Amino acid sequence: MALQLSVLDQSPIAEGMTAEEALENTVKLAQHVEQLGYKRFWVSEHHDTNSLAGSSPEVLLGHIGAKTSRIRIGSGGVMLPHYSPYKVAENFHVLAGLHPGRVDLGIGRAPGGMPRATMALQDGRPRSADRYREQIDDLLGYLHDALPPVHPLYGVKATPIVQSPPELWLLGSSSETAKLAADKGLPYVFAQFINGEGGEHYMRLYRDRFVPSPYLAEPRGMVAVFAICAETDEKAEWIAGSLDLSLLMIEQGMALNGTPSPEKAAAYPYSPYERKRVEDNRRRMIVGSPTRVKDKLYRLSETYETEEIMLVTITYDFEDKLASFRLIAEAVWGWTNANCFN
Repeated sequence: MALQLSVLDQSPIAEGMTAEEALENTVKLAQHVEQLGYKRFWVSEHHDTNSLAGSSPEVLLGHIGAKTSRIRIGSGGVMLPHYSPYKVAENFHVLAGLHPGRVDLGIGRAPGGMPRATMALQDGRPRSADRYREQIDDLLGYLHDALPPVHPLYGVKATPIVQSPPELWLLGSSSETAKLAADKGLPYVFAQFINGEGGEHYMRLYRDRFVPSPYLAEPRGMVAVFAICAETDEKAEWIAGSLDLSLLMIEQGMALNGTPSPEKAAAYPYSPYERKRVEDNRRRMIVGSPTRVKDKLYRLSETYETEEIMLVTITYDFEDKLASFRLIAEAVWGWTNANCFN
């Protein structure tokens, strides 16, 4: 089976780095993985955080699309309950008009930030995700100019009307989204980098319940996982220490002012409980040498019955990140394919 690889980048900010540098690195990474042959490059939505610069996928994607030429670009994802489906459809119609046949619209229901950011996004009102299913229906209607006649806004168009509407994906880390994607007949991404447990079951649930739709005839699933690759297992473990400490600090409500260095992570005085948490979080990651990472990627592909895996990589040193994606491409596809676009 030819394994396809894609990228989700959260525009991480390392300690001592500016947000401007983080955003520039995201653009450089998109160009880098396009040359390596990766299929998609998605960016995320996070609010009110000092460690991630990606708060507006729509704006960032417009720039990335202009700086690349072939790779599919998309959101991973837009947090739909914050917004009007009509406005989201228009934003992504513009992107699809600028970059025809290349745009994905991944959506989720998570808040993407702390409660105060949610209140700010809702103009001070409490946020409710109760209408998420209805919002998806509205979004599909606007994207495809297919609102039903009984809809109160029947006849309104999300302009510009484009020849190749964005491809809609549902993103989630629980059974609820898996069932929703199946019921709607839409592609589904399980976020293993968020939830290291239950993914195989949720993907099977999605496939078993899938109902064909005008948008998708057969189930199409993808899994997103943290991945860090280096020349040796030892070096990869050293680099991954930054992510281990970052996740631990987030879990414990500690102030995270950017991705810490491997040196800082190595010097951190982990308690027995914290070491257990680091071990548990490793279920969300693939870390190692090219041979080890390749083996784990194919095992993951078999487990999820998918031919496409999306990689999420956070390192302190951006050069380590570039090297990780290059080494994985070389390991999975070989030197010839990994460099065929250079």
